[in-house]
Amino acid sequence: MSKVFSAHAVSVDGYISGRTPDGEEEFGRGLGDATMLFDWYFDGDTPSRLFDGFKLSEPSARFFDAIAARVGATVAGRTTYEHSGHWGGGGPHPTAPLFVLSHRPAPEISERQTLVTTGIEDAIAAARAVAGDKDVAVMGGGALTSALEADLVDEVILHQVPILLGAGRGFFQELPKHVRLRPLEAIPAPGVTHLRYEVAR
Repeated sequence: MSKVFSAHAVSVDGYISGRTPDGEEEFGRGLGDATMLFDWYFDGDTPSRLFDGFKLSEPSARFFDAIAARVGATVAGRTTYEHSGHWGGGGPHPTAPLFVLSHRPAPEISERQTLVTTGIEDAIAAARAVAGDKDVAVMGGGALTSALEADLVDEVILHQVPILLGAGRGFFQELPKHVRLRPLEAIPAPGVTHLRYEVAR
């Protein structure tokens, strides 16, 4: 069965955006130091094999492309969907279909996107059905929290950027139980450290 994982750029204190996230644009616009969370996508000299325009350091490109190649479908929470400009009607991954988890209608959903309103279990099941032998990526703190609560997550990947934002939108939300993580990889790279954890069961 395919694995379910989440990967996101975070500050050392666990924030994925600055103090005032903008609902119309991607996280980072006009947020000062928060844009540093994404600089490592573009400040290297090794082009991504999967994402046009991404130019990373060699260790980041190697790690990032290996993770991106695993993705057969993506599940994103509604807040992430809105703050990412609906990905222009596509998705965050160049080839993987997008499933948007929400509890309310989304008239802006395109024919290349699928709205799921019946919960995280159904969203991940639908994503797995189209992912085949590839994995399902979960985007957004709310969606990840729901998936962790439902014991559906196999790996958590953090692209940790060496900055303390002090406030903003936290990646992890309150969980009703603790989740133990087992370290699998730690890859230091210019401007970021890639941390891969397995959810211990």
